[in-house]
Amino acid sequence: MRWKVNNETRQRLLADRAERASSFVQRFKGLMGRRSLAVGEGLHIAPCNSIHTFFMRIPIDVLFLDAQGRIVKQMPALPPWRATSVYFQSRSVLELPAGVLAASGTQEGDQLSFEPVT
Repeated sequence: MRWKVNNETRQRLLADRAERASSFVQRFKGLMGRRSLAVGEGLHIAPCNSIHTFFMRIPIDVLFLDAQGRIVKQMPALPPWRATSVYFQSRSVLELPAGVLAASGTQEGDQLSFEPVT
């Protein structure tokens, strides 16, 4: 299933074809090996409170979300071969193409919503 992700605070669409990774294998693989991540795509990893970009080829924008979908930490254009700290408030992570956060004006504290795409 794909998801539409909106920044409710800024009234901006962040992704219209986001996938969800919820199994151990899906969460472990994440975006590893992908050559690109197109505008409109994304990966929502749940549960999750830290990530790495080992074996990735592209930088990504990263949002750490609490249980209500509020951004507790953001990392724009996180390069490959990095690891983040653990964010104990985070219950999930949204990975987006680099540049989406800047283009949308997304900030820590913003509220996101997820709607299934039918």
